[in-house]
Amino acid sequence: MADFYQNGTVTTLHNLSQRDSENMAQELESFAKVRPMGLILPSLFSELEGKALPDIVEKMKSVKYLSQVVIGLDRANLEQYKHALQFFDQLPQHHRVLWNDGPRLRAIDAKLQELGLAPKEPGKGRNVWYCMGYILATGKAESIALHDCDILTYETELLDRLLYPVANPLFNYEFAKGFYARVANGKINGRVSRLLVTPLIKALKKTVGHCDYLEYMDSFLYPLAGEFSFRRDVLTDIRIPSDWGLEIGVLSEMHRNYSSNRLCQVDIAATYDHKHQDLSLNSTEGGLSKMSIDISKALIRKLATQGETFSAETFRTLKATYYRIALDYVETYRNDAIMNGLTLDIHNEEKAVEMFAENLLIAGNTFLEQPMDTPFIPSWSRVISAVPDILSQIATAVELDHQEFQATYNSKGAYATN
Repeated sequence: MADFYQNGTVTTLHNLSQRDSENMAQELESFAKVRPMGLILPSLFSELEGKALPDIVEKMKSVKYLSQVVIGLDRANLEQYKHALQFFDQLPQHHRVLWNDGPRLRAIDAKLQELGLAPKEPGKGRNVWYCMGYILATGKAESIALHDCDILTYETELLDRLLYPVANPLFNYEFAKGFYARVANGKINGRVSRLLVTPLIKALKKTVGHCDYLEYMDSFLYPLAGEFSFRRDVLTDIRIPSDWGLEIGVLSEMHRNYSSNRLCQVDIAATYDHKHQDLSLNSTEGGLSKMSIDISKALIRKLATQGETFSAETFRTLKATYYRIALDYVETYRNDAIMNGLTLDIHNEEKAVEMFAENLLIAGNTFLEQPMDTPFIPSWSRVISAVPDILSQIATAVELDHQEFQATYNSKGAYATN
């Protein structure tokens, strides 16, 4: 059972009573009558063939309060898109699959690229951005949740608790960030959050000094959680990164656009496990190594926009400060693991800290060498201003794809194209 401590400038909604999930779902059904709800699922095609997503879809069938499910599909050819249409057709809720690699959406992306208004690189950020545009285009949902498609411990209670803060008419929250303990299979996981983000924020508070943004970021119990929810009006003005800085970028944008009393974090799961990324000690182009660089750059860029000045000397001091704090955290987590009968590999934990420290310097040097780099995807309000009918273009493209390639089983169990 969680405690009731409020640890910072953002409200924490705990799981104090292990409330009956059926009771909460029924309450959400009543909220849905006045505040329709939607869900964004950013997915790679490979996840349709994994263990997690089939289980998620099976459990989602019982969720009655959802008005809309939007699936962003990446890395899929035509046959794979057709398979995805059939795969998600079991959902009883209204749903559409955005074929991000299809010719219609690619053509729209090319138009936006010419105007400098499209995401610069593929990835989760790009996928989520187009899904947000489609949500705005359709107007079917007022409260929207987003969660990953690789959650191995998925229960519908996660979605219930994630949506509740922005769906309850008595609450004034515009945004809710999910959190949970990253414990599974007898181990403490979540290395990037535990060993990079938390000690880096502490180190920045020592080197940069007190600022509201760092206090705000330090309030989040799990800042890298891929699960969050928001009111639809949030989508218009938010700018998100296209790289691994997505979660940090979203939190930074919410800090920029809203007062902290309109934001909260909510306990959504007792246990949580998903696909684990490789540490990638020998390459900065993938895995946790690239993730750590992108996240570090996101924090540095945000502080620079608030007037902080950085130099090579600053980053060397920051690296040393971070390294000492992070090593202390390794011992803290080891003791926590022992106390709870869990395992923690000290050697691998310290290897991760060493890599993160080196990558912090890489992130800092990249920032100094490319000060005009703008990884944020433009807000939808800016895109709409430049291309007034862009949302209808996206909605039309998605619907035409669906109508042309929707595949269903005929009476003989074979595919028939509608």
